[in-house]
Formats: sequence, structure tokens, C-alpha cells
Amino acid sequence: MKSGELNFEGVEQRPLRAFTEKAYLDYSMYVILDRALPMLADGLKPVQRRIIYAMSELSLGNNAKHKKSARTVGDVLGKYHPHGDSACYEAMVHMAQPFSYRYPIVDGQGNWGSTDDPKSFAAMRYTEARLQPYADTLLSELGQGTVDWVPNFDGTMDEPALLPARLPNLLLNGTTGIAVGMATDVPPHNLKEVVNACVRLLDEPDVGIRELIKLMPGPDLPTGAEIITPKADLRSIYETGNGTYRARAIYELGDGEIIITALPYQVSGSRVQEQIAQQIRAKKLPMLENIRDESDHEDPIRIVLELKSNRVDAEQLMTHLFATTDLERTYRVNLNVIALDGRPRVMDLKAILSEWLQFREATVRRRLEYRLGKVLSRLHILDGLLIAFLNLDEVIRIVRTEDEPRAVLMARFSLSHEQAEAILETRLRHLARLEEMKIRGEQAELAAERDELQGKLSDRSQLIALIRSELIADAEKYGDKRRTKLVERSAAQAIDETELLVSEPVTVVLSTAGWVRQAKGHEIDPKSLSYKSGDGFQSAARGKSTQQAVFLDSTGRTYCVPAHQLPSARGQGEPLSGRVDPPDGATFAGVLLGEPEDRWLLASDVGYGFVTKLSDLYSRNKAGKAVLSVPEGARALAPTAVPSSDQALVVVVNTEGRLLAFLVSELPELTKGRGNKLFNIPTAKAESREELLVGLAVVVPGNKLKVICNDRHMTLSFADLKEYRGERAQRGAMLPKNYRKVTALELADAAG
Repeated sequence: MKSGELNFEGVEQRPLRAFTEKAYLDYSMYVILDRALPMLADGLKPVQRRIIYAMSELSLGNNAKHKKSARTVGDVLGKYHPHGDSACYEAMVHMAQPFSYRYPIVDGQGNWGSTDDPKSFAAMRYTEARLQPYADTLLSELGQGTVDWVPNFDGTMDEPALLPARLPNLLLNGTTGIAVGMATDVPPHNLKEVVNACVRLLDEPDVGIRELIKLMPGPDLPTGAEIITPKADLRSIYETGNGTYRARAIYELGDGEIIITALPYQVSGSRVQEQIAQQIRAKKLPMLENIRDESDHEDPIRIVLELKSNRVDAEQLMTHLFATTDLERTYRVNLNVIALDGRPRVMDLKAILSEWLQFREATVRRRLEYRLGKVLSRLHILDGLLIAFLNLDEVIRIVRTEDEPRAVLMARFSLSHEQAEAILETRLRHLARLEEMKIRGEQAELAAERDELQGKLSDRSQLIALIRSELIADAEKYGDKRRTKLVERSAAQAIDETELLVSEPVTVVLSTAGWVRQAKGHEIDPKSLSYKSGDGFQSAARGKSTQQAVFLDSTGRTYCVPAHQLPSARGQGEPLSGRVDPPDGATFAGVLLGEPEDRWLLASDVGYGFVTKLSDLYSRNKAGKAVLSVPEGARALAPTAVPSSDQALVVVVNTEGRLLAFLVSELPELTKGRGNKLFNIPTAKAESREELLVGLAVVVPGNKLKVICNDRHMTLSFADLKEYRGERAQRGAMLPKNYRKVTALELADAAG
């Protein structure tokens, strides 16, 4: 059986591939042509067109009384658009919102949403609506033979295929839509500017697109604000039909305040406030005291930012907010519309205006031809009536005596069927003598109108002049000033987080269980803080709140957390493992804090180490950065700062109580690796963990070294270390007998 043939049961059989391909193509074309993309002619999608037409049929003009929105939606669904009521009502609401449409088409009464939440409108059973005066530009010529009519979905009535738009509504209100394989994003524009471009194109059809762009230089958004995209980029959008532009909020400076008075298109004020409030709570905006909303009916947008002092650079702050919040936003432009030939395509500005003017010329021509037909028909009737009045007695006789007066009248006076019918339908009271004068007067008026119409239809220059004058008249009636300023500015840049912070001294404290916190100032004694049961002090580092705290784990990996983001030392902190992701079984050996160029000594308990810069330990990865190579089973020691002194000594001590001091200059400066041998531990003992390093410190003249042995300690001055001096990788000298069970080395002033 061949594809497409019927079998014995009357069922058509087709290959699955052919069926699915056709079904998908049909669906795609339906979505593209009947749902997502607007027509260039009237700038409307089918649901919008049907809503406007249904409201006109319900006599909901701008002078009518508002009617329930549910009534309109019911008519649209029942007669023209058999789809969901919520989608239909939402399309109707969109056309009524002054913050969504540059020139609203529907006049709503009730809750129709707000800029903060456009979808917060009330249900259609509560709201009422009628058409705005602007809707006249779409509907006024509808009954004048200007457009084609097509059957509705069930064939019971007709609906207009297009609305006879007197203005290029596509560019005025813009549109967005996503179809199958294509999308459209047309921004709104200013009516007067668009009309000026149309008039220029009528006067000079060969005018260049750059000249048109001078007349309509960019989008005009309903909510105002300012477009900061360079003119060259805007010109590229109109020349290619694709591109992006950026819109930015407008603000003014008050007494210690920044007042935001306009937001970009489709930006929620409450959303912006929440974004700023989040940064305030995260301590990323220390120069801001508070944010409050003073918006009301008189000032729809008035967001006030309270500054902590008059010394705050307001412009720098706003630049940061533009970059980190919706106060500055990028919009895509894709001038993809259904052209007059019924095919979707991306068009440049001149192509859009030229095709729309072709549509407008055809519409006006059809309007004039329709009117000319009406005038000629009426003149024909008047000619017949005049014959009747001139032969009134004969006409009366024929009507009274003849069985078929229409046929006799047509034969007697050479009348047409329409003329004879009009004579027979004339009332007796219209047979007065004055009626002849009225007929001749109406004939004269209609004859003059006929000549005028024929002149315009036969002379294209007159037709163009008429279109031009009508465009200018509509621009004067419905146009307004530009709301969106075009100000060329560079894109906003976020301020570095450290620049926004107040630099203050802090102490970062790490516990043996891996809990971390930061205290303000350097005077705090980390050991005096309260710790959880079974936990205790492990390591502390002093620096500034604007610096990165670097944590070293037992496997030799380093992790970074901004110091100001750590929890306050008023509590017991939080687990560091919640912010970083160390390997299983790893513990934290210590914390480092300081300037990026500061030098630190890293070492493992098997006796190897090296000096490195703090900046080499920074890592953005939550899993850290491998820096110190630690053999399996070994552990990293707590890092220690290396002062810039030629006499600085590295002091290490092992589990047997041997202490060695040697110059820091004997160690290499590396970025990562195992390092050099600090202390001579036999390999076999290191692998069996019989002998290990337990303490590490760097001492300079003036420092004292505290050798801690559980609950006891001894203090060695810099001069005392001469007894333990040697070269790197030696075994050092034994400590006194009672101080050989060393648990840690500390500088005597380490606790303040």
C-alpha cells in the first residue's frame, strides 16, 4: 500500500517519519504565525488583536462605561480565541499597564498590577476595562473596507485578519515572544519620533538609514530611566535588526541621601531593594546606613539610600550598585516580525518603516476606494430620486395603478433596480417640494467629494500627502515627550569587595576541632576565649578585616576565606569545614593572615619545609590548593610568620627534646613542594613515627621563645639560642632534662 492511501477500514496509513515531520512543521508554523510573533502591519499578536476587536464589538470605546473584564474575556474565548482564559486575561492586562506599554491600549479600572509585581493584578471578575483613546488608531477605519475578513475558528462569524493601524504600533509599543526556533524582541519607541521618521521616508524614499536614526535615535521605555549604550551600538541595532542595549536607573543626591527616581524597564523596585538589603546584611556596603521606600501615587518610584556620612563617594557607590543589582540592565533587540508577505524575518529600521508605509498606503487606498464606491452609489440613487421628483405625478400614477410598479418605473424612466427600489421606499412626507433642493444640494456635495477622491486615487502624490497629514495629526493628538534619556556612559564596574570594607584590626582564631571566628582588635587573648567541651585553642593570626585568612590543613593544602566574612568571636564560631572542602580525615594545622607579600614558613613534622609568600597560598577553590608536600601518614605543622630580618632564626624542636636554631636565609623561597630538610630525622624513625618535629618558630632579636611542655614552660632569650645554633639539617642540642617533652613553641609575646 502506498503512503497516503486508504486501507479497507478507511484509515490512511503514512510513514511515522513523514507524519511527525509534517505535524511538527504545522505546529511550528502555528506558533510562529498565530501566537508568538507580531504582524508588522498592526504590531499585534492574534490574541491582542482579538481582544481589541471584541472590546470594540462590545462598544467599549474610550467614552463608554467600563465593563467587567470577564465579559470581554468571555467574548474573546467564545467567538474568536478558543484558548485558556488566564492567558487571554494576562494579555489584556499587559495592554493596560502603563509601565508595560508605552502607549496603553486598554483602560483598566481596579487592580491591574504594579511595577513591583506586574502579575499581581486582580482576577478578571473584579476588574473592569474599556479601550483607551489610542485604540482609535487601530479601530477607526475598521468598517471602511480597509482590511480582509476571515472566518473565526468555528466558521460562525468573521473577524479581521488585521487591524487598519494608522500608526506603526509595532515600534511604538514593542513586543516580545518566543516561537519554535526563533524569537522576537522589539523595544518601544516614542510616537513623535517614529512619525517624524515615517514622514521623512515619505518625503525622501531613498533616505539613508542613518538619517532615519537621527530622527528616532533609540528606544523610549515606559518607565523612563536612561539608555547608556553608545550611539554606534544603537545604530548597529537598527542597521542589522539585532543587538543589545543597556538601561540604567536615574538618581539624585539629597542631604546625605541618594534618591532613585526612575528604574529601568520591567525592573521591580522591591527586587532592587532586596538586592541592596542583602549586600547591607552581608556587610558589603558599609557606607550605607539604611534603605527605605518612599514611593507613592505622586512619586511612583522613590527609593532612598541613607549614607553613613557625607564623605561617601555617592557616584562610586551607585556605580557599584549598577553593576551588582538590577539598577542597570541589558536588553536584547531582535526585530523579527511577520512581514506583509506573511513570512517572518529580521528587518532593519528602514525596512520596517518602508513596509509599514506600504501597508498604510494600501489601507488608505482601500479606504478611499470604499468611500468612493459609497459616494457613487449614493449619487446614482439621488439621480433616480431627482427623476421621480421631476415626474412626480406620473410616478404616483404608476405606483397606484400598476401591479408591478418597479418594472414599469424602470422601463418608463430608464431607472436601475436600485433607483426604482429607492423611489418606492420613499415616504410620503418626503415628497414635499423642498426635497428637490435637498437632493440637488447633496448631489453637489457628493460630486465634489467624488472628484476629490478620484483625484487622490489617480494621483499618488496626493495620496502620499494625505497619509503624511494624517500621520502628523495623530502624532499631535497622541504623541508626548520622550521619557527615556539617551546618555552615553561606560558600563558600570563593581567595586572590589575589599574597597567597600572598613579596614580594622582583627584576630582570627582557629580551634583544635576546626572551629573558626574573628575578633576585632589585636589585644584579645585567644586562649581566654570559651571553647566547646573537648575543644581548645589551636592557632591565631592577627591582621586586617580586608585581608584573606589562609588556613593550612594537615595534608598541606591551603584554603582562603575573607576575614570579614568569618563569624564574630562573641560566639564560639562555626566549623571551617562548612566553608571549605578539605580531604577526608584532614584536620586544620593553623591560620595565616597578613599582606600578600608577607613571608611564612611551612613545614611538615618529618622535618622538611620552605619559606613562601602569603599570596602564593591564596586559592579561590573551595577544595583548596596543594602547597606543602606531606608524606602519607605525616602532618603539616602550624605555619609561622617570617619577619624581614637578616638575623631571624628558625627554631625547631623534635619529640626527643632536641632544639635546633639556624638562619632563615638557609631556607629556599618556594611556591609549593616538600622544601628542604630543616632537622635531621632518620628516615626509618620518621616513617615509623618514632621521631617527629613538634614545634616550629621564627625568632628575631628582642623576641623571647617560650618552650611549652604540657603544663610547664621555659623561656629562652635570643641570646640563649646561641647554645642551640647550628646549620640547617643538623640534630641541634638537647634541652634541659625537665623540658624535653615539648608540645609547642611560641613567641613569649604571642598572647599579647
